[in-house]
Amino acid sequence: MRTPSGPASLTTAERAIDARFRAILARLPRRGPTGWLTEFAVFGLKQAWACVFGGAMLMVILAAHLWYPDDAALARNDFLTLAAVAIQIAMVAGRLETVRELRVVVLFHVVGTVMELFKTYIGSWSYEPDGVLRLGGVPLFSGFMYAAVGSYIVRVNRLFDLRFARYPRRRVTAVVAAAIYANFFTNHYVYDVRWLLIAAVALVFGRCVMHFRIFRFRWRMPLLLAFLLVAFFIWLAENIATWSNAWLYPSQVGGWHPVSAAKLASWFLLMIISVVLVTWISPPQPPDDGQPAAAPDAGAAQPAPVSRTG
Repeated sequence: MRTPSGPASLTTAERAIDARFRAILARLPRRGPTGWLTEFAVFGLKQAWACVFGGAMLMVILAAHLWYPDDAALARNDFLTLAAVAIQIAMVAGRLETVRELRVVVLFHVVGTVMELFKTYIGSWSYEPDGVLRLGGVPLFSGFMYAAVGSYIVRVNRLFDLRFARYPRRRVTAVVAAAIYANFFTNHYVYDVRWLLIAAVALVFGRCVMHFRIFRFRWRMPLLLAFLLVAFFIWLAENIATWSNAWLYPSQVGGWHPVSAAKLASWFLLMIISVVLVTWISPPQPPDDGQPAAAPDAGAAQPAPVSRTG
């Protein structure tokens, strides 16, 4: 997903990190077990770098659950909101996120907060009623959790130089995303059509293959599989957040238990909304070479930067 004017580039801070690690990694063998282990290690580092916003948010939520004093003058929810704002400011000030990416993150924040207002009103989940930095029953830090998903998508796009073969028409994906978003609201009043929507997603995106570069090689993955993997890790993060009492589903109020695996379908559908929002700002680009998966990117080999719905 690149802009029409050219490839998404690393930030200033990322270029400095990239140069340092490139010098180290370039000395390692290209082939054999060491070469494959290098690819695997860089993949993990890139993913961690792409998740830096969401990871920081999750760490703050967990720390607040474990150590935030019950009698503190500042409510825990307000602390989480201020901490989320501080993380966002640090991301931009430290040049870990561009202003253009910030606009995407803000869009996710708005879309997520609107859903939160409805879902908490309808009783799909709830937050502790403390704090003043809130809209109705929704503490303002909740929007940052959706923003973390947006931050991940825009960052993983440039860190892995994502390209797409047979990407569907954006007008079609927009219709599917709009239907998914509407269903998150209407499923409380009419029939829940999420499984029909999942079938529509499979039909629309089923032929699309994602091409990505880790370090020395390009790889391929069905886009639907990528959606599912990201949804799974968001579901794991959701379990940590609900265990930390950031929010609770009705069945968890009497005692915490893991979030139902059925929520994976909701997160999978949310991924479609997220990707469509990003592609309307950064249009998806086709592969620029005909090299097979795991073949050296000979022309421009670049070491890696170290990079609830209900």
